[in-house]
Amino acid sequence: MILEPITSFDGLAEDWTRLALQTGSIFSSWEWNSLWWKYFGRGRELMTTVCRGEAGNLVAILPLYRSRERPLRIIRFLGHGQGDHLGPICAPVDRDRTAQALHEALAGRRFDLLIGDKMPPEPGWSARLEARMLRRTASPVLRFDGRSWDELLATRSANFREQVRRKERKLAREHEVNYRFCDDPERLDDDLDVLFRLHLARWGDSGAWYSPEAEAFHREFAPRALERGWLRLWLLELDGRPAAAWYGFRFGDAELYYQAGRDPAWERSSVGFVLLAHSIRAAIEDGASEYWFLEGSEGFKYRFASDDPGLETIAIPQSLRGRAAVAAASMVGRGGVFSKLGRRLAG
Repeated sequence: MILEPITSFDGLAEDWTRLALQTGSIFSSWEWNSLWWKYFGRGRELMTTVCRGEAGNLVAILPLYRSRERPLRIIRFLGHGQGDHLGPICAPVDRDRTAQALHEALAGRRFDLLIGDKMPPEPGWSARLEARMLRRTASPVLRFDGRSWDELLATRSANFREQVRRKERKLAREHEVNYRFCDDPERLDDDLDVLFRLHLARWGDSGAWYSPEAEAFHREFAPRALERGWLRLWLLELDGRPAAAWYGFRFGDAELYYQAGRDPAWERSSVGFVLLAHSIRAAIEDGASEYWFLEGSEGFKYRFASDDPGLETIAIPQSLRGRAAVAAASMVGRGGVFSKLGRRLAG
């Protein structure tokens, strides 16, 4: 492959997202990565390389950037902190030569560590890149396997089935219930206002999602996702007022649960659970094959999930300092000392 470092994302949109669809992750799309760089790449060095075949066709993308210089010189994949399923972008058949291209792209670069955050295990990047595993985190998935909503519920306990149906019936009995799907560009800004307000009402302003940059990023990404047919934004309205919001994406045949919020005044009515169940039912009816809950081991995810392939964070050390950092992380095992090291290295 011919390696071509880039200094901007211009002119790459269609070919980039074509590869992202083959990768199977919205977090690999041109829209996600170019906007992520706009809002989170300030003051950092873009190290992204496109890989072309002999005919000049785009075969792979290595979406890298230098995230920090001290205490270690760290390289990461674009999307760090906002997305899961990060890593090289290519068709499955090209993974081996893309791994080789990544090593070639890194040759001669001055850095201590490449950290690959939240990478899916199925492509086998850890082995292909001869990387060290740093940690593994939860990422539950619900595989529909062609089942209807009722058939899916039939695989769960009688108690769980009763809960799902009873909570929704109770709301419908006591209130005017409306599940509203946002598909109108004219209403999108207002619906995003509701999403952010309900999330803040439930969870407060802690966490990376509610930095000014993160909110601006999602407000610009959502219209592009809507135009592409990727956006999934559901509002649960009771008696004409929003009680819960669900924000996610459809990419390929997968539905992704990204964020949610709910009015604490409706806590006892389980409006978040009811809307989550509705989003799963709607995904099935819309022809999705699976439902990703993304990173996190929250109990509500496992009430629905069928399996958990997890996410891997890997490291490729280049320098003595990088190898020492990885060795120190390994020596303390999978315990708390490494998590402190991980937080210290977080970009």
